[in-house]
Amino acid sequence: MKKTIDELIGIMAKLRHPEDGCVWDKAQTLKSIVPHTIEEAYEVAEVIETNQLDALCGELGDLLFQVIFYARIAEEESRFDFSDVVDAIATKMLRRHPHVFGDEKISTVEEQNKRWNEIKRAEIEEIATEIKVSAMDGVNWHLPTISVSKKLQNKAAHVGFDWPDWKGPVEKVKEELDELVQAVNTQTNEEIQGEMGDILFACVNLARALNIDPEAALRQTNRKFDDRFRKMEQLAIENKVEFEKLPLSEKEAYWQQVKRDFE
Repeated sequence: MKKTIDELIGIMAKLRHPEDGCVWDKAQTLKSIVPHTIEEAYEVAEVIETNQLDALCGELGDLLFQVIFYARIAEEESRFDFSDVVDAIATKMLRRHPHVFGDEKISTVEEQNKRWNEIKRAEIEEIATEIKVSAMDGVNWHLPTISVSKKLQNKAAHVGFDWPDWKGPVEKVKEELDELVQAVNTQTNEEIQGEMGDILFACVNLARALNIDPEAALRQTNRKFDDRFRKMEQLAIENKVEFEKLPLSEKEAYWQQVKRDFE
């Protein structure tokens, strides 16, 4: 018979038992397991993007276990338990989908995104009391840096600070690249770093304008580079030469061969 969520919660409680639990699990804190949560989330994305769907169930289980882990630690600290987590997300979903669970009429994805953000903003304003509310509020700065850039840009777009189409972001990338070239010739390393950051931010904005997830795009390119590089090394072995000792021109020739013959 399949295990239930209550049994999984019980397993976590046993792992954290002060006397009989696992030494590693007992030593963890809310902060210490954050890197593991991020890793598990990326592994879910990886198996989906590489179409390894037979592994998806297991990876989702790993991610779910992270939630159980946080809830258990929070329960031990008398903050909340897993049932509170379930109640919080269920209540939020009901509140943020008034067109499904209420009387509102929404017919397009664009209308839903707008309404979703209106509701989120109202929630922030309700909590804020005397704190000044900004369109930038609510960004999780612990996300990967590219994701933070995208979220900041999306929030700016929701209040009308955005290009009308993809052409503006293209020109902005060109402008920032020109500024970087100028900085390399005339400015300090710190200023050059700033210009490099501007280029990356502009590239994220261009990806957003083209409806492309920049994180997914970069992960795809990372995998492609890794695959091509390994093929270059293999070709060198087949040709009985040491790849690392080849001049750059010959390495480039291998690169072009891999691009031509394997893609």
